[in-house]
Amino acid sequence: MTTKRILVIDDEDGVREIIQFSLEAAAGWEVLTAASGAEGLAIAQTQQPDVIILDVMMPDMDGPETFRQLQANPLTQHIPTIFLTAKAKFSEQQHFIDLGVTGAIAKPFKAVELVEQIREILNWSE
Repeated sequence: MTTKRILVIDDEDGVREIIQFSLEAAAGWEVLTAASGAEGLAIAQTQQPDVIILDVMMPDMDGPETFRQLQANPLTQHIPTIFLTAKAKFSEQQHFIDLGVTGAIAKPFKAVELVEQIREILNWSE
């Protein structure tokens, strides 16, 4: 079984670090990080991660705009994307699903549950 590669795109250093630590420690996944949508797009193209965890609220290029650009690029449009969002209302999460993202995880999340949530969204077995 190959190690999963996860790309985390979030403008908050602390959030990126928590996610990276959680996924590496709990699941043994390889975690790549980007501090902006533009950086994330570049990494996604060259590294071809198995999934992208994408923060919705970011300066300059927000999550939905970053996702649209990922979808517009033949090199990245196949990569499942999960939104990380502080907007926890179901109607808002449904809106993201309608955009075509694979799933949404609400902030604040529990680090211990993050791996499980990602596995569930992607139907990854352990």
